Amino acid sequence: MIAYFKSIDRAFTLLHGDCIELLKQFDFKFDMIFADPPYFLSNGGISMQNGKIVCVDKGEWDKGGTLEYVNSFNMAWIKECRSKLKENGTIWISGTYHNIFSIANILTELCFKILNVVTWVKTNPPPNISRRYFTYSTEFIIWARKSAKVPHCYNYDIMKQINEGKQMTDVWRLPAIARWEKSCGKHPTQKPLSVLSRIILASTNRGAWILDPFTGSSTTGIAANLLGRRFLGIDKEEEFLILSQNRKKEIEQISNFDLYRKKIYDIAVLENAGSTFLREENIPGYDLPF
Repeated sequence: MIAYFKSIDRAFTLLHGDCIELLKQFDFKFDMIFADPPYFLSNGGISMQNGKIVCVDKGEWDKGGTLEYVNSFNMAWIKECRSKLKENGTIWISGTYHNIFSIANILTELCFKILNVVTWVKTNPPPNISRRYFTYSTEFIIWARKSAKVPHCYNYDIMKQINEGKQMTDVWRLPAIARWEKSCGKHPTQKPLSVLSRIILASTNRGAWILDPFTGSSTTGIAANLLGRRFLGIDKEEEFLILSQNRKKEIEQISNFDLYRKKIYDIAVLENAGSTFLREENIPGYDLPF
């Protein structure tokens, strides 16, 4: 297997292809997985962006099938991801009511232990132009560990420090994607760095390996590298891999690297507090087999 892209620092690797097939081709265990799978919402609907009515279709990869197809698809990729998690590893999966119930049932069937269902409340949601139901302003993120009996990583003190000295709850009020996060181009379902940074801070330590099987524009990888973690992303769409590659090259410039860390609230709080959690250090570890 040959990587589509591997950064000079070897902390950011991309593979081109179907994640279900590619994950079967190597034996490597990750500390954490974040997955933003297709929600199967591309059905010709409309929404509002920047004051304009736009179509919500994302692409062929997001067009829905039958319930049986969706369940079969989710079972296949989650099963392969499970085989690539360390025994103490955790997986985060984002979704809406369209797919999250299917995913929760499959995680349970595959013997994951669901730890939390985080509700991400968007502080700047697009308006509901139909005026026939409530404005959509939330997404859900399931956090589950591979083994019910093996302890997982949770940086409780870091989360408490970010949350003004109080325990972090499972409701996160964070903005949707910001304009400055699209400097290299636009992905239709791009997640904000604020969300991924919190996930990574909560459930990994420096030097950890993180997998994203539906990497898109690789927000997971950018957040991982900004926090001293290493990353493998997989996607079927080459245009998204090019976008991901450009985003990695952007933060290789130290001025951009520092600027982005200052813009991300959680990282800025820790840095202003002089947290040792973010200090640079030599990270021992192992590399991907390709």
